[in-house]
Amino acid sequence: MKPPQSLDEAFVQVCEEMKQIFIKKHRDYGKNNILDTGELGIAFRESDKINRLKHLLDAGKPPENETVDENWLDVGVYAVIAMLLRRGWFKKLNLKK
Repeated sequence: MKPPQSLDEAFVQVCEEMKQIFIKKHRDYGKNNILDTGELGIAFRESDKINRLKHLLDAGKPPENETVDENWLDVGVYAVIAMLLRRGWFKKLNLKK
């Protein structure tokens, strides 16, 4: 992937990374892990991710499992999933095959 030439191109590039993570994980997990607990469940997942980020950033050493970047991307993905859920799209729409 070529380096972005503008801030808006950089934003789109990160959003594309989030989309790929969402698709990959959605294929593994399906919808029920979100639909079972709804928006409050997403808020708890976000809280877990933020607490993990704080720990990783405070530790001052590289993580052994998920990178800091992966955790930040997950925070963004959960935020988008929350918006999809609030708009009714998460439940009624499916991934393209």
